[in-house]
Amino acid sequence: MKRKLNPLTRELKLAKQLWGDIARVRLTELRHLLQRYKLSVALGEVIDLDNHWYVTHSGLIRLATRRRCDGIRTTLQQRLSDPASGRWVFRATVYKSPGSRGFVGYGDADPSNVSTLVHGAEMRIAETRAVNRALRKAYGIGLCSVEELGSLSSNRGPASDHVPLTKQSTNSSSNGQPRLRDQLCLLIRQHNLNPTLVKAYAADFCGTSSLKEANRDLVQSFISHLTACAKENRDMLVCRLNSYAQPVSEVKQ
Repeated sequence: MKRKLNPLTRELKLAKQLWGDIARVRLTELRHLLQRYKLSVALGEVIDLDNHWYVTHSGLIRLATRRRCDGIRTTLQQRLSDPASGRWVFRATVYKSPGSRGFVGYGDADPSNVSTLVHGAEMRIAETRAVNRALRKAYGIGLCSVEELGSLSSNRGPASDHVPLTKQSTNSSSNGQPRLRDQLCLLIRQHNLNPTLVKAYAADFCGTSSLKEANRDLVQSFISHLTACAKENRDMLVCRLNSYAQPVSEVKQ
């Protein structure tokens, strides 16, 4: 009879399937993160980029929900913002309990520190960054969130956001491999998944309002994540997708 793996072992196994061989020290780091903060690789709450672990906005929100966060307040910092140039600054305050003085975090975004794929969404990104920083302070998470990164490709040398959009499109091909959109469609058909729910899950995973706004690297990471989840436990994946069929109850704002 096949031995049933405990939840933590399943999470670590999934991480290896998603990101290949992981150095022992980094695997230890991941184990610590999963145990201490109850984050989940399967739910896209922690991801690997350039050999560094990052928590996601959805992971922080769910962590706050589990810890019974009393609320989150966000305020636009008008004096520091400049709508004409697309610069926005937000202040977020997380209240862990009634009567709490709150934990404050600031987030800024402008065309120079976000991917070209999400130009026009700087206001939303700034608010998300502020909320993430406040949540990390409130719950003692030293791990940076992926949404706080200025640009996912900014540390990768010449191939950065300055590459023409036609080469960064999530539907472009590379080295003769199928385009990302085609890979995702094939995966949906292969495992008989609901495409609408998959797109909603992908946007949540990538931390964007829609899949088309996601950076190519994040879309590729999501496809790898979805592939591993479908092979590991399709029923659990379907349950996860079904949660996007209706509004998810989150921390009040």
